[in-house]
Amino acid sequence: MFKLLAVLLLVSAVTICAASSASQSGCAQEHEIWVGHALEKMEAIKPGMTRDDLLKIFRTEGGLSTRLHRTFVSRDCAYFKVDVEFQAVGRPGRDSEGRVTLEEGPRDTIVKISRPYLQYSIGD
Repeated sequence: MFKLLAVLLLVSAVTICAASSASQSGCAQEHEIWVGHALEKMEAIKPGMTRDDLLKIFRTEGGLSTRLHRTFVSRDCAYFKVDVEFQAVGRPGRDSEGRVTLEEGPRDTIVKISRPYLQYSIGD
């Protein structure tokens, strides 16, 4: 009787561990799929597109920035980031003394965008 109980407990433990492992594996696959979709959206933003296009996938992040250079975070996860350089459209990008103007425009053109990277959020 004791041996039968021990075998039943052992079989139950193995079954629970297998189910837990399968659940974790399924969860990891779901995470990979989600990250893949987020990367596809982020990598769809290319030089030549506008700030308005970019803001459909990203939002601005705190920290130091100018009108022509800013870090953006994914709307899906704030740990996914890109650094973007713009060309001003419709108004001068710099004032008469060469300083970058502050006013951003939705038609500003992306000149350069970094590859997506991971980093903790920065707050002002």
